[in-house]
Amino acid sequence: MRIHIQKLCRVFNLLLYLPVIVLLWTGLAGKDYSLNQKENSRLIGVTYMTMNNEFYKILNEEISNRVEMEGDRLVLRDSALNAGRQIEQIDEMLKMGVDVLVVTPVDWKSLSEILKKAKKQGVYIVVVDTDLEEDSLADCTITSDNYYAGSLVGRYFLEENEKSDLIVMTHDAAKSGQDRVRGFLDTVEECDGIRVVKRINCDGQLEIAMPQLKNAIEEGVVFDSVFCLNDLAAVGAVAALDEHGMLDQVKVYGIDASPDAKALIKEGMMSASSAQFPSRIGQTAADVIYRLLAGEQVDRNISVSVELVTKDNVEEYSIDRWQ
Repeated sequence: MRIHIQKLCRVFNLLLYLPVIVLLWTGLAGKDYSLNQKENSRLIGVTYMTMNNEFYKILNEEISNRVEMEGDRLVLRDSALNAGRQIEQIDEMLKMGVDVLVVTPVDWKSLSEILKKAKKQGVYIVVVDTDLEEDSLADCTITSDNYYAGSLVGRYFLEENEKSDLIVMTHDAAKSGQDRVRGFLDTVEECDGIRVVKRINCDGQLEIAMPQLKNAIEEGVVFDSVFCLNDLAAVGAVAALDEHGMLDQVKVYGIDASPDAKALIKEGMMSASSAQFPSRIGQTAADVIYRLLAGEQVDRNISVSVELVTKDNVEEYSIDRWQ
C-alpha cells in the first residue's frame, strides 16, 4: 500500500509543473491534427475545462481520430480551469472560422454570451461531460448520467454505513459535479445516522483536494468517510489520509473509476467509484459532429450510462486503463 501511495505523491509533485504542461498544450493546440486534409476541410474547435485529467485526453482521442479520418482539421485549447481563459479561447476559435465547437464548460454559467456569438456565426455547439446553464445554446449535450452516478455510490455507501460523519468534496462551478454530489446526498441523507461534517470545494483536482483534506485533519475535524465528486479528488484524499495514518479508519468513495481509483479499490484503499466511459462519450460526440455537419437532426441531450465499481467486481474492469 505504501508503495502505491508514494507513487501517487510523485504524481502530485509532477503537478507542480502544471503551468509548463499548460503552455505545451497551448502551443500544440493550434496544430492541425489531420494528416490527410481534404480540400475545403471543416475546422473543429475543442476546449475542455482542463487537460490534466486523463478522462479528457481519452475523450479527445476519439474525436480527433474521427476528424482525421474525415480529412478535416481540429484545434484544441486547454483552459486549465480558468473560465475567462476559456471564453478568450472560444473567441479566438470563432475568429479562426470553426464550423463546430466542442466545449466542456469550466463554469456552467459563464459561457452564455460567447456561445450566443457562436450561434450567430452559424457554429454548431456540442457540449460534453457537463451542462450549460442555458442548455438551449447547445445543439447537443452529451454527459454521463451524473446524478445517477452519485446515487449509485450513495446506495453502496448505505450498505457499508448505518452511521457516518462525512466529508464531501465538491466542484461547485461544474454542473456535473453539482449533480453527482446531489445524487449522492439525496440518497444518503435519508438515513438519520449520516451527518455531513464538512464540505470542501476542491474543483475536482488532486493538488487541491490533498492539502485541503490535510488541513481539515489538522484542524481536528472528526470524520470516518469521504465522498469525492471525482477520482482525482479521491486519490488526493487517499494520499492525505495515508500521510496521517488514517486509511484504516476512513472510507473513500469517488466517481470515474479511473485506473488509479480501480487500483486503490483493488488494494482496499478506496471503497467504490461509479465508472464513466470517456471513449463512449468521445465516440458519441464525434458521431454528433458529423451528423450536424451533414444537416441531420440529433438528440438535444444524450446520457451515457454509468456502472458501480467495488471490490466485488473491480477485477471485471481493466485496472490499468479507462473504460
